[in-house]
Amino acid sequence: MAKSFSIFTAIAYTSGKPHIGNTYEIVLADSIARYKRLKGYDVYFQTGTDEHGEKIEKKAKENNVSPKEYVDKLSLEIKDIWDIMNTSYDNFVRTTDTNHEKIVQHIFKTMYDKGDIYKGEYRGLYCVPCESFWTESQLVEGTCPDCGREVEERKEEAYFFRLSKYQKQLEEYIESHPDFIQPVARKNEMLNNFIKPGLQDLCVSRTSFDWGVPVDFDDKHIVYVWLDALTNYITNIGYDVDNVTDTFKKYWPADVQLIGKDIIRFHTIYWPCFLFSLGLDLPKKVFGHPWLLMNNDKMSKSKGNVIYADELVKEFGVDAVRYYLLHEIPFSSDGNITRELLIERINGDLANVLGNLVQRTISMGNKYFNGNISNKNEQTEYDKNLINAVNNLDSAIEAKMDKLEISSSIDEIFDVLRISNKYIDETTPWVLAKNPSMQDKLETVIYNLLESIRVCALLLKPYLPDTSDEILKQINNDNDSLNYITDNSYSLNEPTPLFMRIDNK
Repeated sequence: MAKSFSIFTAIAYTSGKPHIGNTYEIVLADSIARYKRLKGYDVYFQTGTDEHGEKIEKKAKENNVSPKEYVDKLSLEIKDIWDIMNTSYDNFVRTTDTNHEKIVQHIFKTMYDKGDIYKGEYRGLYCVPCESFWTESQLVEGTCPDCGREVEERKEEAYFFRLSKYQKQLEEYIESHPDFIQPVARKNEMLNNFIKPGLQDLCVSRTSFDWGVPVDFDDKHIVYVWLDALTNYITNIGYDVDNVTDTFKKYWPADVQLIGKDIIRFHTIYWPCFLFSLGLDLPKKVFGHPWLLMNNDKMSKSKGNVIYADELVKEFGVDAVRYYLLHEIPFSSDGNITRELLIERINGDLANVLGNLVQRTISMGNKYFNGNISNKNEQTEYDKNLINAVNNLDSAIEAKMDKLEISSSIDEIFDVLRISNKYIDETTPWVLAKNPSMQDKLETVIYNLLESIRVCALLLKPYLPDTSDEILKQINNDNDSLNYITDNSYSLNEPTPLFMRIDNK
């Protein structure tokens, strides 16, 4: 039976159309999910939308529609963009789904009955866009530390979750599970800046607006955003307080929860403490990914520096955009996007290194052997170097992917593609073709190149799925071994360009 693997993205907030920086997360998660499927895992990949809160209620009023009409439209728009980016999620969830709301109510009541939730009064400084309360000391120059906007003083009756009760348990868990929060800089930030100074009990209900899950035993209150939003990860895979299904047992705890670094606090403090309260296992890994910047500046509609994924796809194609997102954002530091940089990558890596290799190799196979290639085993040092590089590729990628170093994994593939291009220069097939006695050597060269292309195409599937399929179609070979094999044979199709060079002007 296949080993299971589960990955969850944060759910996208339905306050507006997601820009390319927001889209990065779903593409990153998709590459991990696709890679695990390639390696034979039974994968569950969940994403979706976060649809409650005061901000949504205000946006709906501004647009003269009900909150439900507003989130229905935005949720569909977000899902469309995830689909445009060719992401292979298994479940797209919504926090307005009836089943989710019902289980959130059960969870709230269970925590209340246990004494982990109690009623009190909240006085604090509130940021509407972030839906977060802050103390005076947490403000940055009098504004919200997350978004820099003005805060307003609020006072209202509220239910609180006893976050302070679980402080010691959380601290000990993080220190004894070094891989729980990744990268390590995020772990140190959470421990030293937020947990060790002392956790305050968390406001988990509101009475000043209506758009949320009602507290079923106190109808003045709605469940506040984080208890509603964070529990989506378990409510949609078969968890309820009194009923834990086989699906839940199979896919929880999550192998990876992938989230933006700006919301890592909620996922590594609030969420673990909720799980402690419910007696559930914590995710194996919470990865706070970096941001994609525009001209080295954080994207913001107010700054006018936002790019949208669907617009880039229309201009450059899905796989070109996927490649840029996955390759240009390092493991733990922010990446940068401009149209000039994107074009540079398309021309340099995708058209020159990958596209040129595939086109040249298939063209030579068709020209010299009518497209029918087998291995004549005329080996030299050049051949052995290429074959070794191909055979080492699978394990090199696995080592990187296990650490979620997606950009470095792609580098491993492109290193082999560059070695293959160099191999053409070293073996000079156009010279061999002129010598009748070198036909077996020539066929061996073409065969070795096709094997390199086949293995690279298979291993590119998590990152550039359409391109991978197109390469395999052109070389017309369905062998799925991730190593060089000596007894393959090829009956090639006509080559068509994978990526066209773009004039930067």
